[in-house]
Amino acid sequence: MKNILITGGAGFIGSNFIIQFMNEYPEYNIINFDKLTYAGNLDNLNEITNKENYHFVEGDICERNSLEDIFSKYDITDIIHFAAESHVDNSIEGPECFINTNIQGTFNLLDVARKKWMNAPFSYRKEYEKSKFHHISTDEVYGALGETGLFSETTPYAPNSPYSASKASSDMIARSYFHTYGLSVVTTNCSNNYGPRQHNEKLIPTIIRKAIALEPIPIYGDGKNIRDWLYVDDHCHAIAEVFHKGRLGETYCVGGECERTNLEVVSEICNILQELKPSETKYEDLITFVKDRPGHDQRYAIDITKIKTELKWTPKENFNSGLIKTLKWYLNATE
Repeated sequence: MKNILITGGAGFIGSNFIIQFMNEYPEYNIINFDKLTYAGNLDNLNEITNKENYHFVEGDICERNSLEDIFSKYDITDIIHFAAESHVDNSIEGPECFINTNIQGTFNLLDVARKKWMNAPFSYRKEYEKSKFHHISTDEVYGALGETGLFSETTPYAPNSPYSASKASSDMIARSYFHTYGLSVVTTNCSNNYGPRQHNEKLIPTIIRKAIALEPIPIYGDGKNIRDWLYVDDHCHAIAEVFHKGRLGETYCVGGECERTNLEVVSEICNILQELKPSETKYEDLITFVKDRPGHDQRYAIDITKIKTELKWTPKENFNSGLIKTLKWYLNATE
């Protein structure tokens, strides 16, 4: 049985991935390694906590000794690396922890894996010949787009925040371990995720939470910033496909093909919420414009041709269907 280390598995994408992956691939042994910061919540995983092939270990990827202990105790054969500081606003206020976790933590994982799995550069130990390191990253490493164009795997890196700079650095370190040591690395760069279990600080949960409470819904600047939205279950399926079938050393961009301005996002949420939870106060009347954050990229959008062509993956949810599922989950969670 393969023993897969999932870092950051109590967070938003990580927890959704573990649940989906364990249901679809019960032959794997999952070790969830998470620091349980404010963004991690073990309640996200209640439905699989008692499964025999699931193990949780609290720990920090910045502590190399802890990683070495985990690799030894569980004989880790593969890594899917979600753990990261990811909130742009927080990176502006306190960049140091982003540098530590996203750069030093990723280096620790790569280096511990290399020393566990390999005898020398490009020489795997026999029992780890099929071991892989899947690095999860973001489209924000590419910077910002104008009114046209799409990010692709060949887009030059141009990060504009401490968060995206730290993720760009981690991408480059992962790349270097493939080219220098022959470590079996694959990387995915995804667009904005949404769906169940997302932390309250993110845009869509903030809109939902404020609307339900009939409080002002804060929107940065003029609300015309554009993002490509990806339903989290679609992203998790893409990760599984790249983990199993992706070409080693390659990067795959994963997007939802759902470009929306922030104003369009809040408007669609308000319209769906009015149907699901009717209110005398119009939810859209709660929209409030607030001062824009520094370095706020204008537009992201992803070209998913490569993953479509090579791995036959496409998103199943459109933005409306994904929002309906998301809103129903949040409404059930608040009852």
